[in-house]
Amino acid sequence: MENWCFEKECLDIFAKHYLTNEPIPMELVQKIKDSANYMSAYQTVRQVSLGVLDMAWHDTKTTITDSVSDFEKKVAEKFDLMPKVEGVNTSCSFSHIFQGGYSAGYYSYKWAEVLEADAFEYFKETGVFNKETARKFRENILSKGGSSHPMILYKNFRGKEPSAEALLRKSGLIK
Repeated sequence: MENWCFEKECLDIFAKHYLTNEPIPMELVQKIKDSANYMSAYQTVRQVSLGVLDMAWHDTKTTITDSVSDFEKKVAEKFDLMPKVEGVNTSCSFSHIFQGGYSAGYYSYKWAEVLEADAFEYFKETGVFNKETARKFRENILSKGGSSHPMILYKNFRGKEPSAEALLRKSGLIK
């Protein structure tokens, strides 16, 4: 939840010039935000493609009879943004899918980003230091752990299901 450090309400507390005590110009903050989104479209497609590849390897309905290269090519062709390098296989070096315990769960990285972006949008909508929103976050997310289905907990906090559009906005991919 490092999002707060880029919000004016938070920056006004501490981000001041060491000699003049002038607040950090918001134009500079915007440049920092913009630079954080450099190549975000590529990174998004790459991470989604890794999640799809992970799920394809762990699909119990598919019998894999192809070579690793052929299987990977079939799965990844709709995501390929760069030309394939002959003899290189993502699957063979992607330790998350076989050594990391994900077993078709790598997509959870992107899902966590959706939840984080959507939750922070709620704080922005109500004020980043809104005590009621913070209380709802603490009571419905932080303190509940696995006591209920995660979507129920999230909807209790946010009042609705998370929106992937929040992540697209945060990444600078839509306005």
